[in-house]
Amino acid sequence: MKLVYDIADKPPIRKNLIFALQQLLAIMAATLLVPVLVDSTGAYMSQPAALCGAGFGTLFYIFMTKKKSPVFLGSSFAFIVPLGSAVAFGFLGIFLGAVFAGLVYVLLAVIIKFTGSKWVNKLLPPVVIGPTVALIGLSLCGSAVNNMANLNGGPEGYSLWHILVAVIAFFITVFASTKGTKGMKLIPFVIGILGAYAVALIMTLIGNATGYDAIKLVNLSAFDNMKIIEMPRFTFLGMFGVYANDPELPAAASKIASIGDVINIFMLFAPVALVVLAEHIADHKNLGSIINRDLITDPGLDRTLVGDGVGSIIGSFFGGCPNTTYGESVGCVAITGNASVSTIFIAAIYCIVLSFFGPFTAFVNSIPACITGGVCIALYGFIAVSGLKMVQKVDLGDNRNLFVVAAILVTGIGGLTLKFGPITISSIATALILGILVNVIFNRRSAAEKKQIEE
Repeated sequence: MKLVYDIADKPPIRKNLIFALQQLLAIMAATLLVPVLVDSTGAYMSQPAALCGAGFGTLFYIFMTKKKSPVFLGSSFAFIVPLGSAVAFGFLGIFLGAVFAGLVYVLLAVIIKFTGSKWVNKLLPPVVIGPTVALIGLSLCGSAVNNMANLNGGPEGYSLWHILVAVIAFFITVFASTKGTKGMKLIPFVIGILGAYAVALIMTLIGNATGYDAIKLVNLSAFDNMKIIEMPRFTFLGMFGVYANDPELPAAASKIASIGDVINIFMLFAPVALVVLAEHIADHKNLGSIINRDLITDPGLDRTLVGDGVGSIIGSFFGGCPNTTYGESVGCVAITGNASVSTIFIAAIYCIVLSFFGPFTAFVNSIPACITGGVCIALYGFIAVSGLKMVQKVDLGDNRNLFVVAAILVTGIGGLTLKFGPITISSIATALILGILVNVIFNRRSAAEKKQIEE
């Protein structure tokens, strides 16, 4: 696609501050949701700390990839189950799990450094990676719709009012991106979120005045007991015993007592890291197609893996949550045409600074989930479309290609997972593995056919 700002471009600082805020808002909801899903008490997993960890992890990723990959690292949903189990081993158990996951990436990076990455491109041609990227976007659709309809919002459940505000958020975003001024087209998500928030706030105030609970959308209680400046509950401080006498910590929480505990933590996290590898490659293939660069070759898959792996360790050191490249960030680049790495850098700094600023965290927690869902129609949709664009040059009239795409989309959208004891391979990874197998076994081509395809 034609980029407004390329990776090395530096937008004017005033504009860049707003662009970075947009990136922050795009990844914010998911990054803050992970620690809540893992530990609703907030005793071990802190939202502001996770935000800070994502910022530091992203800074390392930018450094490791030589400022050539404009993507943000946020809290990974893939590690929710391992993190939920690791909480029993305290702060050290949580961090140790992230270390194991990160080291798996580092080990793979070392292997790729010596073997090269050409085999990755051969193993993952457009006929495989295209539908996989599309699947990543499509697999997130359920989350967007659930947020739009308030299906995860409590006992009241389904709500047309929430859907209305979600559609307003989406329409404002679309208007800003397609009909707005040049400046508006670069920040459609900021405009969409803030515009819909204003509508939701008016509805909430009316609901409070009339006692009509159905239109109380904004969580104003998020501002209760708010402090202007507050130190996040950092994981590394917990490891050093700073919170040992904190009454909020569960008294029954155990610590790492034996080598068996260490092995248990390794078995919880290491297999998940291998599974997430598939999504790591797909994200970078997708981002590369958007910014017209082969990120697998330059800066190289070895560097992106180290950036992601060590970035996860750094993120966990501060906030407990291992990180991963965010599709929301990639979607933001695709829609706005802003691939400037400087924007990602400023967004990371925002995360670090704002993690200490209570009013900002309170504001984000007050945003109705339906607004996030509405905006994500565009974000997730663009991820799916990016994958479909990769398939455009693939001859689907050839059954050898058609079966590969069919295997990936049907098993992925259908939610097929593989379970081996405590290890679960996600539907996306399962679909990708099946697609690779079908392609390798049944899609072998003669030298003449390969030459024709390359031409």
